Amino acid sequence: MSTPILATKLYIPPLRPKIVLRPRLIERLNEGLHRRLTLVSAPAGFGKTTLLSEWIAAPGGIPERPVAWLSLDAGDSDPTRFLTYLVAALQTLALSGAEGFTADIGAGILAALQSPQPPPTESILTALLNEIATIPDNFVLVLDDYHVVDARPVDNALTFLIEHLPPQMHLIITTRDDPNLPLARLRARGQLTELRAADLRFALDEAAVFLNQAMGLTLSAENIAALETRTEGWIAGLQLAAISMQGYQDAGQYDVGGFIQSFTGSHRFVLDYLVEEVLQQQPENIQTFLLHTSILDRMCSPLCDAVLLDPATSGQETLAYLEQANLFIVPLDNERRWYRYHHLFADLLRQRLQQSAASLQTELHIRASVWYEDNGLEIEAFRHAVAANDVERAARLVEGEGMPLIFRGAAAPVLNWLDSLPTAVLDARPSLWVIYASALLFASQPIGVEEKLHAAEAALQDAELDDKTRDLVGHIAAIRATVAVVHYDVETIVAQSLRALEYLHPDNLPVRTATTWTLGVAYQLQGDRAAASQAYTEALTISQTIGHFIITIMATIGLAQVQESENQLSLAAETYRNALQLVGDSPLPVACEAHLGLAQLLYEWNDMDAAQEHGQQSVDLARQIKNNDRFVTCELFLARLKLARGDVAGAAALLTKADESTRLHRFVFQMPGVAAARVLLLIRQGNLEAAAHLAETHELPISQARVHLAQGDAAAALVLLEPLRRQAEAKGWPDERLKVLALEAVAHQAHGAKEQAVQLLGEALALAEPGGFIRIFVDEGPPMAQLLSEAAALGVMPDYVGRLLAAFEAEEQGSEDKFTPSPAPPPQSLIEPLSERELEVLRLVSQGLSNREICERLFLALSTVKGHNRNIYGKLQVQRRTEAVARARELGLL
Repeated sequence: MSTPILATKLYIPPLRPKIVLRPRLIERLNEGLHRRLTLVSAPAGFGKTTLLSEWIAAPGGIPERPVAWLSLDAGDSDPTRFLTYLVAALQTLALSGAEGFTADIGAGILAALQSPQPPPTESILTALLNEIATIPDNFVLVLDDYHVVDARPVDNALTFLIEHLPPQMHLIITTRDDPNLPLARLRARGQLTELRAADLRFALDEAAVFLNQAMGLTLSAENIAALETRTEGWIAGLQLAAISMQGYQDAGQYDVGGFIQSFTGSHRFVLDYLVEEVLQQQPENIQTFLLHTSILDRMCSPLCDAVLLDPATSGQETLAYLEQANLFIVPLDNERRWYRYHHLFADLLRQRLQQSAASLQTELHIRASVWYEDNGLEIEAFRHAVAANDVERAARLVEGEGMPLIFRGAAAPVLNWLDSLPTAVLDARPSLWVIYASALLFASQPIGVEEKLHAAEAALQDAELDDKTRDLVGHIAAIRATVAVVHYDVETIVAQSLRALEYLHPDNLPVRTATTWTLGVAYQLQGDRAAASQAYTEALTISQTIGHFIITIMATIGLAQVQESENQLSLAAETYRNALQLVGDSPLPVACEAHLGLAQLLYEWNDMDAAQEHGQQSVDLARQIKNNDRFVTCELFLARLKLARGDVAGAAALLTKADESTRLHRFVFQMPGVAAARVLLLIRQGNLEAAAHLAETHELPISQARVHLAQGDAAAALVLLEPLRRQAEAKGWPDERLKVLALEAVAHQAHGAKEQAVQLLGEALALAEPGGFIRIFVDEGPPMAQLLSEAAALGVMPDYVGRLLAAFEAEEQGSEDKFTPSPAPPPQSLIEPLSERELEVLRLVSQGLSNREICERLFLALSTVKGHNRNIYGKLQVQRRTEAVARARELGLL
């Protein structure tokens, strides 16, 4: 048997075999398309959904534009679920062939929503709105039955969506009561169309068409008027009355006048009475079918057969009968495989089931759970197991076959279930304590994790150390290793990770893969980059195979960080971009590390604007991660960037903020980085005494060396730097060696040892040139510029040194431009003047751009740029870029 596709939502307008076209309302709906929102608000049974279905389906209805339909239920009060289904509804427009819609619209957003800690709603909606804004044609989104949603966060999300709605999108909401939206403001702005009960109630002529044509009755005008008066045009009342009268008519008991006279009372009581009458008119097997399948949120014929276990009743035939009889059943797909009951009808059926066969409900839920599990729908199977209070089944389903449910986006329902269980139940099954701790960790609630792990260990004390118990012991260790990652506790990470790998079952790949990643983090923190790279690569390979999305992203980022530390900047940039591609357009918080990594690389390549953009994104995302210090690292980078751009006040403000956060939250791991950045700031401000004290207090040798150089004591600086260089060489850390070499060369230059300075600079240049480093030299300021000029005079790596000197010149010019207007270009004194395009190319050469970068900036072919370079060299009578820049400055061309 093929696995059915679960239609968890109604993404098409409900299909109605009988249509009653209502021109007056359709005209109102068409007029409303020019506004942002159409609100159809009325009590139950006023035909809100049916009206929109008629409007969309009937000739002369909605003007040609695609419609996305989302039918809501109470579970959509969860903002993550609401947004997931909203995006899925928009994706159906691509399936219908709507122009401008692609099947992957919102794909990145769906990936973010399935992550353990989804980003803030406004960030998700912003990403979604940006995608919608690119769609050329107008379209409509219908949110049906919004009254079942009872959550302020969802209301806030919808408010944000409406306030920023692109002009090509129109939103329609149907609801039984007014939602918590800024309706008054929308009304005042002329952005709201409203249809209410007074508008929706059937007029006399509409009631006549409905009763006699759609429902197949033969009522007189007098009877129709009487019934319309009794119901006040309430469509559900008319429909239920018509169904009841059909039953009386078929039974030969057709006292229309008497029926209408007895048809009175409030809507709720009338509805209760008529449902009783409708049910009593149905055969016993249909009544049983309705009651027993009412436990299902949605149903298909095989599922109904499995729940009923009645060979005499065919699910497929019964569903077809219910739809034909208009017994409040709604198809969920065009193939009519999946259905649901009207919400009100389902509520009443469940109430009757509770009254008449409460003891049977548990068995019905278990049957449903078994069917869902057999068909690979474990999350639905889990929900029914919980409803049946079958702890064993629910626990087994949570543990999953190969991939626990909490790794598949079900952390919230699992946590809700575990919260409801008594301690005795959890103690009887220690695996539940472990799952509890793991779910808390996924939900970024680490405070309660250790308590749950202790409870698990206590429950396991007397257990036999079989494979299952060993696997639980390993899982406990893996969770502790992950918690230790947050605190940078290397010893605990390593010890618990190794313990986890020792005890975990070989087939428990999801947890083993996560543990391999934690080991990679530990090795990286220890400086064992080869081991870290190997661990990340292994975790990445396995996580991609088993579909462990979050570990795939984290291992990719870890690998990029190792590549960056090995000075493989281009490779690291590619890997960081791969991580962002995995994340997609959605604002997933974990992407902060990839944005920060790219920002650091772009900064080093002197692309300050792009570095600023990615740096800001990293801060914004990092602040969304609870109980984590990564936002401080991101703020430190932005402070460094501001300092490099000469914004000392801005850098100081950021560092003050980072320092306060670090002290307030006791982010011990961040304290040295904050102190080092503050030392740079104090040196720039000329407060050398405070800088010296801070560097000494935090035992920061490189910072101390910088202070000594600023104080004019190059010898003291060299005493600190030489051991650091030897240490970096011994450990094989090229990034640290490069940092020390550059500063040490400047220190020797200041100490008068020019030959030694040039030699060390040559080593630094050899290390830096393959990665294209620029800022590591430029940030050392005029002393490094002077040293590079001397190296250029000696012919040391002329192309690379020329590019660095050009970057220094551009930096100096940029500083001047902040305070003085750009002078008019001076006249040229060349036999053959440079053309405007050649001057433009020359300026970019002076800024240190490569030929390929000039191509991208000017939108020229590479051969064209090289041709301009040849012309420039010929006219200036030079052989290389550095000579061209120098000659152009002599002539006043730059």
